[in-house]
Amino acid sequence: MHLTLQITESMAAVDAAEWDALTGGMPLLSHAFLSALETSGSVGGETGWQPSHMLVLDDGKLAGAMPLYIKSHSYGEYVFDWAWAEAYARNGLRYYPKLLSAIPFTPITSQRLLGGRSEIQGLMLAAVTQIMDAQQLSSAHVLFPDNDSADALNQAGWLKRDGVQFRWQNENFQDFDAFLNVLSHDKRKKIRQERNRIAASGIVCKQVKGADITPEQWAFFYRCYKNTYFEHHSSPYLTPAFFEQIGRTMPQNILLILAYADNEAVAAALNIYHRTTLYGRYWGALSYVPNLHFELCYYQAQEFCIRENIAYFEGGAQGEHKLARGFKPRPTCSYHKIAHPQFARVIADFVRRESEGVDAYTDELEQRAPFKVRPE
Repeated sequence: MHLTLQITESMAAVDAAEWDALTGGMPLLSHAFLSALETSGSVGGETGWQPSHMLVLDDGKLAGAMPLYIKSHSYGEYVFDWAWAEAYARNGLRYYPKLLSAIPFTPITSQRLLGGRSEIQGLMLAAVTQIMDAQQLSSAHVLFPDNDSADALNQAGWLKRDGVQFRWQNENFQDFDAFLNVLSHDKRKKIRQERNRIAASGIVCKQVKGADITPEQWAFFYRCYKNTYFEHHSSPYLTPAFFEQIGRTMPQNILLILAYADNEAVAAALNIYHRTTLYGRYWGALSYVPNLHFELCYYQAQEFCIRENIAYFEGGAQGEHKLARGFKPRPTCSYHKIAHPQFARVIADFVRRESEGVDAYTDELEQRAPFKVRPE
């Protein structure tokens, strides 16, 4: 075994089959997904996301990898360190640029140290420290790592920051009513009322898999996606070209759910999925319809998981309202390496106190579980 390490600024320089062989079939880590972000202009250029992916080669063949970006801001991360940046600025220090391992705009737990072998993981983490030192970066951050990557980060002494998200589990339900039957009476009644109101309003929902999505449906989805950002006085991160490209390169992983009123499309939700998990990603509507968000983003997706025997539905960041719709809290984490010794101590103390609050919050959520009998 002869390991060498490289940094590449473009996924186009990486063999797609070799990269995908390291990801365990995770579509949001796939070469197609990360490449689409780059070639569509959603990352790179002036976006503040500069690709700097780490590759470990074993006699010329890809044996390990780490999706890496040099960031000049903290947008699109879902682990918030704006206060850290402000503290640096108040003390006359530069927080940006920083080094980040994450899937851009995607708060999903998955591998970050691809390859799995401990010697490769150790080599990559040592290289991250060397890059920090050589480029005089303030910090390095690994967001939403899976357990295997987290173990390696723990062993390397990185600072752990705790979080919580919501996930729905398909317990081999035969249909949506079987799922409702495990909920408490009031939660079951509320969901049925919400769905009945949608039906009574004349809304019709349609689920379309990637290969069957028409150019017109993609264009309508993007209008909805863009409108969500405009309503929050923001600009969309992802370009139309990004969605067009993933529609061509990974249709087997895409589910688009559309809502129609009087045969006119009014809302859309886009999901990414594979054999075990569906990831709720993007949603938008051109006009407000009560309860339509819940129908399109949760109930339709849950029905799809039941029909396709998909075990998990990841609801993404935030949203306590997911709890009442059968989602359960689950822990997430991120890991951080801070170059400045004094700030490293201050941030470590902050993270410790924050973790106590996350634990208390999670306990509260579990006490509010919507099930008739809590699952084991």
